Amino acid sequence: MRKTSTRLADGRECIFYDRRPVRRSIQPDVRALSSRPDAARLRYDVATGEWVVIAAHRQDRSFRPDTDDCPLCPSRPGVPTEIPADDYEVVVFENRYPALTYLGAEPAGADGVRPDLLHSTSAYGRCEIICFASQHDVSFADLKPDAARLVLDVWADRTVELASMPGVAQVFCFENRGPEIGVTQSHPHGQIYALPFVTPRTARMLAQAADHEVTTGRNLFDDLLAAERRDGARVVIADEHWTAFVPYAARWPYEVHLYPNRRRRDLAGLDEAERDSLAIVYLDLLARFDRLFDSPTPYVSAWHQAPAGPAGDGFATHLEIFTNRRSSARLKYLAGTEAGMDVFSNDIVPEEAAKRLRDLTG
Repeated sequence: MRKTSTRLADGRECIFYDRRPVRRSIQPDVRALSSRPDAARLRYDVATGEWVVIAAHRQDRSFRPDTDDCPLCPSRPGVPTEIPADDYEVVVFENRYPALTYLGAEPAGADGVRPDLLHSTSAYGRCEIICFASQHDVSFADLKPDAARLVLDVWADRTVELASMPGVAQVFCFENRGPEIGVTQSHPHGQIYALPFVTPRTARMLAQAADHEVTTGRNLFDDLLAAERRDGARVVIADEHWTAFVPYAARWPYEVHLYPNRRRRDLAGLDEAERDSLAIVYLDLLARFDRLFDSPTPYVSAWHQAPAGPAGDGFATHLEIFTNRRSSARLKYLAGTEAGMDVFSNDIVPEEAAKRLRDLTG
């Protein structure tokens, strides 16, 4: 894999990734871009122990542009985009409208007169866009295995590089697809966040894992995967290296978790055989999601990785993919108990969802 780095007109980094050691032709970015936005803020919710990002500059970001104005397509004569080249395989660049900014900056002081209760700091971190293909009208599921493998290698590379930066506590790679689930750019792409804190969901998993180890002396993620493989009723795909299953307590109509059979703390820890297998299994899983309904299935695909430091040593990296579509004509909207209290209710029995996904072979 070859990396070629350049800078966009406003100073943001842009990195091209190629499968072959070719010399990438990059054009100078001659756009007259406004200066980079001021730092967003993190505000601490003392009632929940969670951080909230306040990023007012994101109101101005691009919203469902026409295909001819897509900022993620390659540049062409007279139409410069975020990608200063006429073609690419995979490209990563800093988000023009990031939720997290000023990586490595000194945290600001507290706002207000009671810093213990009304506390804020600079939202330092980094937000990147990763484009999976230069073609506008494809999706990740359309990639060939070697192209998908390149994306996996890029995720691993970015995980290592971002995790090594000062102040980063966790790296989160994810993709949202479909306007029904909130996507505002139709070009095939995902995002990578370098976060200055451990996400609430990861923190809850770590707490559960710690309690399980105290109670049983074993690793929670190892036991969970073994239980799902032993039961088998919710397993969708299984091979030598990976197991995909609908979780026993699935929250979404169709939700699948994908685990390596040997526990790894992050994507960078996967060996060559595991990466080769993952490219095939992941494409298979996405294809099954697309066969669920009579139009492309909207989804969120989220890679959970261990946070930095020894606290994440027992964590198991895994993918969680879900859709908010419960039938061809109906979406799942969050009820008051779900949006307000985080108490989910699922209309589809997980075992039935797993059977349907198992049956949707190519």
